[in-house]
Amino acid sequence: MADRMYVIIAGAGKVGWNLARELLEKGHEVTLIEENRDRYATVEQELEHNIQYGDASELWVLERAGIERADMVIAVTGDDEDNMLICQVAKEKYGVERIIARVNNPRNREHFDLLGVSPVVSATDLILRLIEHEVPEYGLVHLLDLAEERLEIIEMLLADDAPAAGKRVGDLDLPAGTLLISVLRDREGFVPTADTVLQAGDEILAVLDPKLEEDLTAYFGPAGERR
Repeated sequence: MADRMYVIIAGAGKVGWNLARELLEKGHEVTLIEENRDRYATVEQELEHNIQYGDASELWVLERAGIERADMVIAVTGDDEDNMLICQVAKEKYGVERIIARVNNPRNREHFDLLGVSPVVSATDLILRLIEHEVPEYGLVHLLDLAEERLEIIEMLLADDAPAAGKRVGDLDLPAGTLLISVLRDREGFVPTADTVLQAGDEILAVLDPKLEEDLTAYFGPAGERR
């Protein structure tokens, strides 16, 4: 495979185990690291040589796993401090360009940001986004945040009294750095053109610079949210 990667995964819980299995099935090379002896023995029965016993926060364990040649390091242990440390070491000491960290407690997310560990995945945040998506109430939902690229994809429900309701996309004076990428109407999605007339109740997907959220809300949100 031309895009075959070598991936090191720290933590052989359900997430790490299933992730390793899926990556192996897609043809990637994977080493899973687990420090709990019993858990290691259980997973080793299936993954065999693709799992190693040890504490992934220790340098010699990472080096034994071949971190010098790793294309990606994923830390999904149950300890946020370990996940931060593993990804920070992989990025700064060994030059691993792609890292992914699991955040068990969303309150710790700012610590990951301060250390430059990104992207991070929080199951709590993902579930909250799904709740917001199912019960939007004219709110803004973050579907994807790319902090380093200063881009995000958001979803908004077009309010009845929004300035954009009833207008052509081509007539909207949207802020520079904003692009409408999809409209969901009556449970059918389509890519809008300049001639698309937006209707109240449309679910709008847009890609934008995060600092433009308030400006976009002024176009699509209810009157009470406009500055």
